Amino acid sequence: MQLVPSPITATVDFAAPGVQHGYLRLPYSRDDAAWGSIMTPIAVVNNGDGPTALLTGANHGDEYEGPIALFDLSSTIRAEDVSGRIIIVPAMNYPAFGAGTRTSPIDRGNLNRSFPGRPDGSVTQKIADYFQRVLLPMSDIVLDFHSGGKTLDFLPYCAAHILPDKRQEAQSFDLVRAFGAPWSVRMLEIDAVGMYDTAAEEMGKIFVTTELGGGGTATAHTAGIAKRGLKNLLIAAGLLKGDVDAQPTQWLDMPDADCFTFAEDGGLIEFLADLGDHVVQDQPVARIFPVARTGLLPVTVTAGRAGVMMARHFPGIVKPGDCVAVIGVEVEG
Repeated sequence: MQLVPSPITATVDFAAPGVQHGYLRLPYSRDDAAWGSIMTPIAVVNNGDGPTALLTGANHGDEYEGPIALFDLSSTIRAEDVSGRIIIVPAMNYPAFGAGTRTSPIDRGNLNRSFPGRPDGSVTQKIADYFQRVLLPMSDIVLDFHSGGKTLDFLPYCAAHILPDKRQEAQSFDLVRAFGAPWSVRMLEIDAVGMYDTAAEEMGKIFVTTELGGGGTATAHTAGIAKRGLKNLLIAAGLLKGDVDAQPTQWLDMPDADCFTFAEDGGLIEFLADLGDHVVQDQPVARIFPVARTGLLPVTVTAGRAGVMMARHFPGIVKPGDCVAVIGVEVEG
């Protein structure tokens, strides 16, 4: 069966030497622009021999540390400091980034659950397809920045996954260590189908990701971690000149589904433990107050295992099924 070509075209030449700034142009006909396009910014830096790194942010549009670090890098990087090729896409889900939403305002697509995508599908599926068939195959190393967006808050960490290919796994964790976030995580995904992570890892790529805060904003602290960690990773990978700014990190493991605690009731949440707190199994970590009337007792939510509270729900109101807390286990790096 003949593959349908991607409707996305790049205004940069991925093979040309030097620094280029351009767009990934996706035709998008709409009410206010019959022959309109979605113009996703991209930068390519190419100099000599070396690996290719694909750097992405705003896979979810309400997560900002990645875009800050990547727009900053694109404005300052020099070709003479690079060995190999660096592809920078600060906001891969550009419609969601512009709207400040997790999913696309056009089709409600969650880009990080849309892989491998479709060239003849929705806008989000077309973006996923371009990364799947064009950008990922030309890359050796992938760094995809995340944070908690508007609905979660995290200890600032860099992470990779436990993989069947132990060489690929070890290379990924080497770059996690070099990134130098305050926390480093051996990550377990509870919903890995359709993820960008999975698409990259199944191609044998070295894949590194982050969760650097949350609440739908970035702080000076978390943006600083992103910028320093980005440069550290590129230096450690041999792509950027300089010395790694080594930082202490505490490793966390997510060994099983007991790390995740979910709400079974909706209402007003009161946390009884904060990020970074040590908890024991069955310890109350939150209470949820019914809000339809007064006089009703809150429902207690408990930890599924002992460990460190590494993530929590962010808004003050929760719904049944929302993730309330994530508990990680401290391990040696």
